Amino acid sequence: MAITELPTVPDNRVSRGVRGIFIANLVAQSGIVVTGAIVRVTASGLGCPTWPECAPGSLTPTADQVESWHKFIEFGNRLLTFVLAALAIAALVAIVRQRRRWRASGLSTRPALLALAAVPILGTIVQTVLGGITVLTGLHPATVSAHFLVSMAIIAAVVALVARSGDAGDGAPILLVPQPVRLLGWGVLAATAAVVFLGVLVTGSGPHSGDTGVDARFGFDFQTISWMHADAVWLFLGLLIGLLIALSIAGHAPKARRRAIALFAVAAIQGGIGYAQFFSGLPEVLVIAHVIGAVVIWNIALFLPFGMRERGSIRT
Repeated sequence: MAITELPTVPDNRVSRGVRGIFIANLVAQSGIVVTGAIVRVTASGLGCPTWPECAPGSLTPTADQVESWHKFIEFGNRLLTFVLAALAIAALVAIVRQRRRWRASGLSTRPALLALAAVPILGTIVQTVLGGITVLTGLHPATVSAHFLVSMAIIAAVVALVARSGDAGDGAPILLVPQPVRLLGWGVLAATAAVVFLGVLVTGSGPHSGDTGVDARFGFDFQTISWMHADAVWLFLGLLIGLLIALSIAGHAPKARRRAIALFAVAAIQGGIGYAQFFSGLPEVLVIAHVIGAVVIWNIALFLPFGMRERGSIRT
């Protein structure tokens, strides 16, 4: 007697090209955080003292500006916004076209991906306005900090976009590890967010305001807030070590284990940079290196929970 095979649900992944556009958005959104740090540590935050113009009456730097070479650094950072906007539009167009192909094939159109793909363009608009407010308020630490934190939120959404686009579909999550291990992974991510937030307060209390003529800083004692930041790092490391042990025992989530190992390695380097910059008076090179490390850690930590589950296709 013939065996009747159960019908399978077709794979509902995005094409390689579409996912490449999503990854490009993630790289660009992460990169502009680093260029923003370069603007800050070179005291170029007011290199273009007006907004949306760079100088009164001109969208580009002018020869008679008193800001010297700082104007080119700030203007260059502003130009990157157009790159972000182009990539964000490309992501939205790509997922709309992908959804048409899915619909024509009778597959799920995966609305979650459409929602996530809208974040880069919406976030870029918010950041453009917030950047202008930051300049017009003379680099007030609250607006500078908000500028950074919004970027980290956008990165979080784009990581979700990249991770979810690699799934076979939007079916219910299939856990690869016990629930307590998954919760520990989310705990590591929460601790990472706390470290990043306290790092922002440290920056807002330190000497790098973004311009040599700006004295406005948070009213926190720099040493106290730095040690609070360091304590949060130790909590993060403790949770991460626990997660590494749990993943080694669970043994069914190789992606998550590799990401946790990478996170620990980068965090160890980042910790060394952090202590070095604190005891050496925050030299500019180390500050930029620390920001790069923070962005890398944030990305890896965000990808970590996605390695602890799988999602299959669903029927339309």
